[in-house]
Order: sequence, then structure tokens, then C-alpha cells
Amino acid sequence: MIDNSLIFAFMETNRQKKIASVLQKDLVDILQGSARDSIKGVVISVTKVNVTSDLGQAKVFLSVFPTTNRDSILKGVISNTQSIRYEMAKRTKNQLRRMPELAFFIDDSLDYIDNIEAALRGEDENPIINPKKKN
Repeated sequence: MIDNSLIFAFMETNRQKKIASVLQKDLVDILQGSARDSIKGVVISVTKVNVTSDLGQAKVFLSVFPTTNRDSILKGVISNTQSIRYEMAKRTKNQLRRMPELAFFIDDSLDYIDNIEAALRGEDENPIINPKKKN
């Protein structure tokens, strides 16, 4: 028997989804605009935004292409979180009463997919034949 209370504990409300959508759209504009001005040849996309149930915090997942300097870009975004939050508050002042705290993370799902595709094509070592753990 499945406990239904556990299933509903992880579902987002419509309000959370709506706020996440607004934040994602505006964050894309802000981040791509600043990347266009300062960093040439880099594409920053916001893949997902998760908002807590009290609407006080938002986890923002970023995808950066090319991936070679994504760590330095993430550090730059994190160091400018307050100015990004201020710009977001100006843009969403008619839609949100309070701007959630922003926490930025790298979305590595594309790397995970690339690793699976490389393994399926046989480009990686066969883990069955050579079960060494990758670091």
C-alpha cells in the first residue's frame, strides 16, 4: 500500500509553477543580456527554477555552453546574485510581492546524457570488462 501523503509532499502548487515560470523568463533575459555584453561566444540558459512552498527561495539551474568555463561563469553569477535579484525585483514588481532569495546551480543533465550516449556508442571503456570506477 502506498502512502498518498508522501506523493503530494513533493508536488508543486500552481502558484509555485507560475512564479517559477516568471522568474525563469526574466532570468534568461538578464543573464543572456549580461553575457552578450561581457562574455562573447557563451550561451547561458536557465533550464529549471524550483520555488519553495513559502515562495521565499528559488533554486535556479543554469546550463552554460561551451562547458569549458562554466565554473567561472557560475562563480560570477553567484557573486552578482544581489544585483540580479534587484533587477528581477524591478521587473516583477507588479507580479510578486516579495522577491525570493536566488540560489544558482549548474545543471549537468546534458553532460549526463552525453556520457550515456558515448557509452552506448562504445566510445567509453566497457564497465563490464573493466569495472574501474571513474572519478
